[in-house]
Amino acid sequence: MGMRKLVVSMNITLDGYLSGPDCELDWHFNAWTQEMGAALCDELSKADTILLGRKTYDAMAAFWPSKETDPFCSGEDFAFAYMMNSYRKIIISGTLRSTSWSNSELAPGNIEDEIRALKTASGKNIIVYGSARLVDTLISAGLVDEYQLWIHPVVLGTGKQMFNQHPPVKLALNMELGDVRKFSSGVLLLNYRPLGSST
Repeated sequence: MGMRKLVVSMNITLDGYLSGPDCELDWHFNAWTQEMGAALCDELSKADTILLGRKTYDAMAAFWPSKETDPFCSGEDFAFAYMMNSYRKIIISGTLRSTSWSNSELAPGNIEDEIRALKTASGKNIIVYGSARLVDTLISAGLVDEYQLWIHPVVLGTGKQMFNQHPPVKLALNMELGDVRKFSSGVLLLNYRPLGSST
């Protein structure tokens, strides 16, 4: 039996930004459709563990718990909310001391050691949403097995970039393109696997 895959799922602009300079995400929410929600649900259903940094945890913990009882929640959002609330969530943070969201826990010890142990344990995929600083650490350690990049037809010109913390020589991220999906909003979902990944 192979190792579990660590999957990074990230919304990104055409010019490589994850958010605006003040963490603005309006360009992301403005383009979101039910079709994209269904695809996001499908990808999450292949996982059973979610990794989050503190800022992303704070935002999601304030949003998803109430969605399961929201009468105006769409079917896709309800299914996603159920998985988000019921899956195991591991929070990587040097400042957070406790968690309140159901099935969430703080990662003890060294991040890289924790992730390697998770990947060798039995289970489905491990997925990371947002959490740019955490993703930087995972990329640098060579722990990412798949990138699900939601490419939005937007150019921000400034903000927080992906892959900007490491020189290319250190990264050496040669990737193989897998599935490609195009949505009516103009967003593309590209699945990339780093060449040399063992899973």
